[in-house]
Amino acid sequence: MVAEAGDMSDLGSRPARVEDVHELALAMPHVSVTHGPSENPVYQVGGKSFIFFRTPRPDAVDPEAGERYEDVIVFWVSSEAEKQALVQDPALPFFTTPHFNGHLSVLVRASRLGELTRQELAEQVQDAWLSRASARRAKAWLSTHLTDSADADDAT
Repeated sequence: MVAEAGDMSDLGSRPARVEDVHELALAMPHVSVTHGPSENPVYQVGGKSFIFFRTPRPDAVDPEAGERYEDVIVFWVSSEAEKQALVQDPALPFFTTPHFNGHLSVLVRASRLGELTRQELAEQVQDAWLSRASARRAKAWLSTHLTDSADADDAT
């Protein structure tokens, strides 16, 4: 995961919110927002989705009530290994469903975003963007942000 220099301020350590997903996704370069059939936001880079707010589906339901989750957000990941690491870590709110077998993405309920810090959410948004951006765009973004992080590390 890539971290921005200086993001571990109080802002970075507070619980994440849905508004942060929108803000962080829009802060990435070359991002456009389209809307699904229910006007749900879909964040794209170069015409490729990297985060989208999913409409309720029969594969993501409350196990006790049997009702469809209405607040699922999908984040792309770079590999199956990353996906498995996220969904198998009991400390993280990410999950998947059989519908997403073979799809490089993880799901999280908006109601559970507060289990992540804003900084952790920022890293997921950045990783999702990097997994879908062109190699040229990803390289350019990484060269700027890894340099900033290295400079911050050198200053400490």
